[in-house]
Order: sequence, then structure tokens, then C-alpha cells
Amino acid sequence: MSNNTSIEWTESTWNPVTGCTKVSPGCKNCYAERMAKRLQAMGQPNYKNGFRVSMHAHALSIPSFWKKPQMVFVNSMSDLFHKAVPEDFILNVFDVMCRADQHIYQVLTKRSDRLLQLDKKLPWKNHIWMGVSVENQDCVDRIEHLRKTNARVKFLSLEPLLAPIRNLNLKGIDWVIVGGESGPKARIIDPSWVIDIRNQCVRAKVPFFFKQWGGFNKKKTGRELEGRIWSQMPKVAAM
Repeated sequence: MSNNTSIEWTESTWNPVTGCTKVSPGCKNCYAERMAKRLQAMGQPNYKNGFRVSMHAHALSIPSFWKKPQMVFVNSMSDLFHKAVPEDFILNVFDVMCRADQHIYQVLTKRSDRLLQLDKKLPWKNHIWMGVSVENQDCVDRIEHLRKTNARVKFLSLEPLLAPIRNLNLKGIDWVIVGGESGPKARIIDPSWVIDIRNQCVRAKVPFFFKQWGGFNKKKTGRELEGRIWSQMPKVAAM
């Protein structure tokens, strides 16, 4: 339920919830769904339900045993704010993050409406970062929901970026990640989309992280953008 990860912008993953359902075009070729099916076939007990939403209470305490501070991507195999995750379980996850405060936690959701609905009940701390996934212009309302929350650190994951996103309102946003889709049937990302978002971030003085061009072989396509690797992080990362 936890491990070191190849995801470029974090260090470890923690999955007290697994499984999800598709809500928007970015979900079409979900990497987590593919991985869950493989783990189910291998007999991994936490994936006996395949990609159906499942809570794993036994995994809640895992970060407490990691003594070395690290960045932790919460629920890389699910969405904490999925309607099938009980509110009490969400609060339990936040309680663990508050207590095991040696780490920085990166929570990412496409269900920004439920995030905003629960916002006032959530114990936001500086080391709990909250982000929303936005794959095209039709999903920018998620940014508005995020902006209205009391999260101390707010970030955007524009991955897989499927279309240009013009005139991003970056007020109150602390970090932007951009990435192309990877894996089988990966959809093409246009370099001009990435450059435009990078330029918007530079003008707004918001840290920019370019994760990957993607494609079937993401190692081959790499993550260099106009001769540079962009790996900027929020200033609060040093806290």
C-alpha cells in the first residue's frame, strides 16, 4: 500500500483508498485502473476488488512508521473525495496526516465539488497540500473550487493535458504541474500548450513543474522543455 515511486514530483505513495470511476476525459486511459487489474491478477489482497472503490483501514497508520521526512502522494490509486469514500474515512486520513507531520502530503482530486463541500471540516495544515486535476478548459471550474478552500498550499495537476488552457487564473495557486499522457493509447500533447502554460506561470511567478511529454515510452520522450528541465517546487517545500 506504500512504496517509493517513479512519479517525478513526489517521493512515496500511500493508498488507504484504492479504486475509482471515470468522471471526465482525462480518465479515459487511467494508469491506476491498468495497474489495479494487474495487481488483482497477481493476487495482491488490497486489490481483490480490482478497481472498485475500497477502503483499507489497516493502511491508515503507514506514514506514522516512516521516520525519514518525505513527500507523500496520497491515494495515487484512487480519489480521496470520491462519493463512495465515507466522510469519516476522509477525516481519518486527515487525522493521520496531521499526526504524522514529519511528511509533506500531496492530495489530488477531480471531485473538487466534494472537496469544497467538506472544506470547513478538514484540519488544514501547512504540510498538507491540496491539488486538483485539470485536463482541458472544460475542467477549470475545479480550480475555482480549490481556490475557495482553506488549504494552505494549493496546486494544479494539468495532466494528462489534452488541450490548450488559456488565461489561467493563478491567483492563490502555489504550484503547477503539467504532463502528457503515457502508456498504451496515449493521446498527443502539443508543445505549444505546454509552453503557453509555462509562460503563464513565469508571468504569475508560480513554480512550474513539467513532468513528461508522455507517449508509450515516456523515458524515451523525456521531460525537457525548450532545452531545460523544469522542476520548480513551492517555496513552502522547505518548511
